[in-house]
Amino acid sequence: MPRLPLILLSFLPLMAQPPGFPPGGPGGGFPGMGGRTKVLKEFDKDANGVLDAEERKAARAYLASQPRRGFGGRRGPGPGGPPRGGFPGGEPRTFEPGLKIKPADVPPATGGFYDAAVVRTLFFEFEDADWEKELAEFYHTDVNVPAKLTVDGKVYPDVGMAFRGQTSFMMAPEGGKRSLDVALNFLHKDQRLQGYRSLNLLNSSGDPTMMRSALYHYIARQYIPAPKANWVRVVINGENWGLYGNVQQINSELVKENFKTTKGTRWKVPGSPMGQGGFSYLGDHPAAYRKAYEIKSKDDPKAWQALIKLCKTLRDTPPENLEKALEPMLDLEATLKFLAIDKALINNDGFWTRASDYSLYLDPTGKFHLIPWDANETLRETEGGMFGRRGGETPPPRNAELDPFAGESDSNKVLLTKLLAVPAVRTRYLGYMRDIAENWLDWKKVGPVVDQFQKAINPHLKADTKKLFSTDIALRAVTEDNVSPGFGPTAAPHLSLKSFCEQRRKYLLSYPGIKR
Repeated sequence: MPRLPLILLSFLPLMAQPPGFPPGGPGGGFPGMGGRTKVLKEFDKDANGVLDAEERKAARAYLASQPRRGFGGRRGPGPGGPPRGGFPGGEPRTFEPGLKIKPADVPPATGGFYDAAVVRTLFFEFEDADWEKELAEFYHTDVNVPAKLTVDGKVYPDVGMAFRGQTSFMMAPEGGKRSLDVALNFLHKDQRLQGYRSLNLLNSSGDPTMMRSALYHYIARQYIPAPKANWVRVVINGENWGLYGNVQQINSELVKENFKTTKGTRWKVPGSPMGQGGFSYLGDHPAAYRKAYEIKSKDDPKAWQALIKLCKTLRDTPPENLEKALEPMLDLEATLKFLAIDKALINNDGFWTRASDYSLYLDPTGKFHLIPWDANETLRETEGGMFGRRGGETPPPRNAELDPFAGESDSNKVLLTKLLAVPAVRTRYLGYMRDIAENWLDWKKVGPVVDQFQKAINPHLKADTKKLFSTDIALRAVTEDNVSPGFGPTAAPHLSLKSFCEQRRKYLLSYPGIKR
């Protein structure tokens, strides 16, 4: 059995499931991953679909009486998360209060909501001073806590708030930056912020530069539909909580922007160390697929049958006939680009490692499209540990020299293995790898993009007392290798963004089949 990473060894005591605890994440992942505790219906006494203050108080009391759950569960180890230092073994962390800021202090911003040159300020106001504790207690439940949001002088009442993430939540102790879900349409179904009804505000855990997610999606959008991303400053009850990554939600709004329609079917393949979103054929019944593919749009039986047909076609079709068989059901060129981006930019949390953390869209013509998601662990060397390897595969090296065909023998990643078994498809895949290496791993081209990002975010980084890394580390990690935060799971040093691009480009452009 592959050696478990140190981070997981720290959590083994937490992984036991109490009696009656539902199965973990998709595909049999660790306890709590992907599951949500449903309490809304039980405590919604007036049956209006929302818990008011008194109903939330009763729900919190109930949750406090329940057994604590393990890694990624509803509440984790200790009240509302890990004690002080993030993961076990981390150094104690304390966070200074942020500066007091009022909406009147900030002039309205110009430009689009995801303009990378713009850092908007989002003012949230909760009813209660213990909002952080309340959000932590409702973590991984179906309950949102209402707040008033003010942006550019405009008030958005009753938005729904919740902590989000798995390891990103566990990394951030109380008082530190935790990722946030924001539902503009929580109580007011037509409420939008510049046309968007859902916001993902991310703490950039594991990435001291706070730029990897935005840069990965920026590069991905040069090839395929992908979320837009930038940053916002968050102020909660008048206190500056600092800079957050602002990544577009994959929903009907993104679909309309990229595919010119809101029709079709969307699935989310959520993060799981044992992800099963690799398009394995699991039989003819949708129930077997629901564990790995979470449907996010109308639950259409015909869409499930289309997914099953795709999986069965991948399994049963010989390589010489596969392109023709897939043509009516899969955007093959976009899929190859998706896979090439995932591997060229080394997504440690994506398809090649875990067959998870992406979205799947079936358009009205019957073709499937893969959309990337969760990119904070990209553009850096491969991680150690067991994930992404099965059947005794050799651990990938901890450098930028990841083979373009790493993982192709993994029977769990059927899409990858079957496509790369077709010689002509394999050649085109390498062609996309070459294009990415030549154009988007060239620091002469990428460096100016990073400089523009830094120009936007650096003033806010310096004033951010809640970030998980110091300002010095955040600035040095862009061009300096082996910068270590010194606590928790991200204490292991990483290549800088600059070194990653340079080393990865050099390696790929010398690889047989890519080298000109």
